[in-house]
Amino acid sequence: MADRYLSFTGTAPGRFLTGRLGLPQPAALRRWTQESPAFEGGVLLLTAGKSELSGPEFPAPSDTPAAVLLDATGVRDVEGLAEVHAALHPVVRSVAASGRVVVLGAPLDAADHHQAAAQQALEGFTRSLGKEIGRGRTVNLVRLTDASAAESTLRFLLSPKSAYVSGQVIEVGREVGRAQEADVDPDHPLAGRTALVTGGARGIGAAVAETLARDGARVVVLDVPGASADAERLATRLGGSALALDITAPDAGARMAEALPDGLDVLVHNAGVTRDRRLVNMPAERWSSVLDVNLASVLRTTDALLETGTLRRGGRIVATASNAGLAGNAGQTNYGASKAGVVGLVRSLAPRAMAEHQVTVNAVAPGFIETKMTAAIPLFIREAGRRMNSLGQGGLPVDVAETTAWLAHPASGAVNGQVVRVCGQSLLGA
Repeated sequence: MADRYLSFTGTAPGRFLTGRLGLPQPAALRRWTQESPAFEGGVLLLTAGKSELSGPEFPAPSDTPAAVLLDATGVRDVEGLAEVHAALHPVVRSVAASGRVVVLGAPLDAADHHQAAAQQALEGFTRSLGKEIGRGRTVNLVRLTDASAAESTLRFLLSPKSAYVSGQVIEVGREVGRAQEADVDPDHPLAGRTALVTGGARGIGAAVAETLARDGARVVVLDVPGASADAERLATRLGGSALALDITAPDAGARMAEALPDGLDVLVHNAGVTRDRRLVNMPAERWSSVLDVNLASVLRTTDALLETGTLRRGGRIVATASNAGLAGNAGQTNYGASKAGVVGLVRSLAPRAMAEHQVTVNAVAPGFIETKMTAAIPLFIREAGRRMNSLGQGGLPVDVAETTAWLAHPASGAVNGQVVRVCGQSLLGA
């Protein structure tokens, strides 16, 4: 559904009127396209504190840089935080519209509370800056354990693909058997890999399938039998295959394994349902149906695909959580519980899946995304959902898809156990 308010504020009368009334003035976001895959303006590299990091090379900055990358890994005390201010204060205003600010931090040192305090301070700093920087620009913090493993993450966050990801703290650890960025086809990083997307026939799932196929994956579009026609059409267009399956069936995991005799590299748990009602009015069926689809089926099928070895070493699991599971939402106790459960799954399984299978486990947590479901929300509630984030607008299914593709990237193996909100830095719970 078109965001008419966003379109109106992009006109001269709209800017004048909303400015006089003190209303939000969201900026149209720059997203990735085949014709314009990267920002122009280069990347301004800055340092606060002592640092010896070396990372990927980026284009030199212009007077209006597309992005600023601040290395604050060496900040260990309050004096170092003053260097953060000194580095960014003069340049923030010059960052281009829809530009990026990425701050590099270090893990908190349990043996040095001064370092831990200074590094934790970077979270409050970046999230606050994200809420004030405006003009469609985003701000994120990346905590580095191994800087050499951060290239895919930095290229994502500094690109148009991360348009609706802001105010996030992402940890990049050490990867076992890392695929170097140089070893990956930059245009088709998933070439030769098979990806399965549950709930892939429509909406966000279809956008994920399209994006993974764009990146070279052979995509299997899984959806319920009632959506098989849509799934078949999409799979045919993408050069993949469709699988009609009720993922709540007890043998769903076994049937998925049977349909993938050559194995699987990327598993995207996107299927989900809502059955909204306040708890006092919610019958047991509404509760159990949401928990079964959104959480129990994810647990069962993940276990089956790992135990059978269908999910190959070096594979990726990307599950779909939600801001409703992180911040809560009235009338969605069942949905919120199921999506918070996905977060628990990720945090518990991620270290074991890496140790035992060399498989990463992460989640995306969408906020207000423009879909048929959100288009059905009453007008005033819908408008509130759109505006209550730092970017002042709803996201698009492709925003979730691009984030999923980054987590599925062969060189993203050092990103593990993360829950990344695709919410424009929602003012609720983010």
